[in-house]
Amino acid sequence: MRDNDQPGGGRPGRAAAPEPRSGFAAPGGGSPRTGTEPVTARSPLRLRLLLSAVFLPLFAAATAVLAVRAAHSGPGDSPGSGALSVLAVICGVLALAAALDLAVVTRRLRRAPGERSRRLMRGSGGRPDRLSG
Repeated sequence: MRDNDQPGGGRPGRAAAPEPRSGFAAPGGGSPRTGTEPVTARSPLRLRLLLSAVFLPLFAAATAVLAVRAAHSGPGDSPGSGALSVLAVICGVLALAAALDLAVVTRRLRRAPGERSRRLMRGSGGRPDRLSG
């Protein structure tokens, strides 16, 4: 037996690397899956949709209320107009993040099932199709 015929790539005393359990490639097109998550794992898109739909109006309302209070705040009021303005900006950024997430999740849920299967095939040696978007 030659050195190259030994398990472990020709190095004596080293065991061969375990074979992957699945032929699916990693999402980035890297090596085959070796994790323990199921092949049929689903992302929590519907939960993200629910959370975005609930928090978008809450953060938008908080932004409006805080902005109005900051505008009508006089000198010596507590909290001051500066603190209320900062809170309004923070709530506005969170409302924007919720709106963007709502748009992304809606787009992903409306994606055609054929595009999902092409995306999966692309990582497992299938023809690399260019997806729209």
